[in-house]
Amino acid sequence: MVPGSGAARASSGYAWFVVAILMIAYVFSFIDRQILSLLVGPIRRDLAISELEMSLLMGFSFALFYTVLGIPIGRLADSKSRRGIIAAGVVVWSLMTAACGLARQYWQLFLFRIGVGVGEAALSPAAYSMIADYFPPERRATAISVYSMGIYLGAGLAFLLGGLVIQYASAQGTLDLPVIGATYPWQLVFFIIGGAGVVFALAFLFVREPARHASHGGGVPFSQVLAYLWANRRTVLCHNIGFGLIALCSYGSSAWVPSFFVRTYDWDIAQVAVVYGVLVMIFGAGGIVFGGWLTDRWLKQGKPDAALRVGLWAAGVCMTVGGLYVLAPTPALAMTLMVPAIICLGMPFGAAPAAIQEIVPPAMRAQASAVYLFIVNVLGLGIGPTAVAYFTQEVFGSDARVGWSILAVGTIANLGAIAFLAAGLKPYRETLARLRAAG
Repeated sequence: MVPGSGAARASSGYAWFVVAILMIAYVFSFIDRQILSLLVGPIRRDLAISELEMSLLMGFSFALFYTVLGIPIGRLADSKSRRGIIAAGVVVWSLMTAACGLARQYWQLFLFRIGVGVGEAALSPAAYSMIADYFPPERRATAISVYSMGIYLGAGLAFLLGGLVIQYASAQGTLDLPVIGATYPWQLVFFIIGGAGVVFALAFLFVREPARHASHGGGVPFSQVLAYLWANRRTVLCHNIGFGLIALCSYGSSAWVPSFFVRTYDWDIAQVAVVYGVLVMIFGAGGIVFGGWLTDRWLKQGKPDAALRVGLWAAGVCMTVGGLYVLAPTPALAMTLMVPAIICLGMPFGAAPAAIQEIVPPAMRAQASAVYLFIVNVLGLGIGPTAVAYFTQEVFGSDARVGWSILAVGTIANLGAIAFLAAGLKPYRETLARLRAAG
């Protein structure tokens, strides 16, 4: 069997090998997008930009084309080689990350961050579709949750490795590199991370394209996908917006937590990177896997709306206790109180996309996933970091009050998530029943 050829459902061991490769790709994507939160200070200083302008680099610039291009790429993934689409995406976003190191002005960095988003748009719609073809329904939430561990493993490694790279680069001072010329330490960080991603893309030579579901039919026009989603709009909107608001809380807080510890407790950025990175890797990844396991368990117990229940539970706990860390008098207590928030915000990231795979026909999976990612990332990446920055700059009027901004945005977002997910329970069950009845 040659790489890239169609095949019968692969062995369980090989299927998990593919999930591991996809998860590592997700790790790289989150390192590339998360590293900016460690570089707020030096980038603002060297490019002379404001808090809001920095937030646009962390969220809106990336999300702009990441969300829009996900839909046509999802269309390709429903009919073309998903392996090839992902491999090309890894190369593009890694090159664009390295290009961020060439930026000398704000607009240049903004454009290169758009390029990172363009490349990363290729990953998740195709990955979700591949995993759905490699695993039966009763194991998909767990498999997608393992893939989604890349969110928190990548974010954690961004802090851990990013902190080490920043320490090294800062120790070198401004470097005079051949051809490039004078290079700030934060620019060197982008060169190192982007180069590593290009090398990793070679791993997809060992990934086979899975056989598509028998009823796949080679994909369908996007107009047909939209018609199906519109016919099930209560289910789709409650699901997508509900989980999108949880993502808003997650991305908004994670973008500014390093700055919160620097401004509130006078920690240096390397110290924050190590401690917060370890917490994110352990408890964030654990939260995702636990959320997927709980979804599969509830499904086996006869609860077809299990994924939405997981999101409801996570948003409720996060809203009541997840923001207490911003009120802590000491940094050690703040880090301890952050653990429930990290776990709860991680839980839905595997359950939510698994639910999408169940409520749409197989031929629509990648495109429906792209629509889900469009809404989730517009809310999460596009609005989350900027909402926190807006509260800090315009409502509270002080950089030192960023913790209060995180708390305010998180509370509002989780309340909205609870409302939408609760309203979506019955429509979700009805959509699932209709699809199963149709065979």
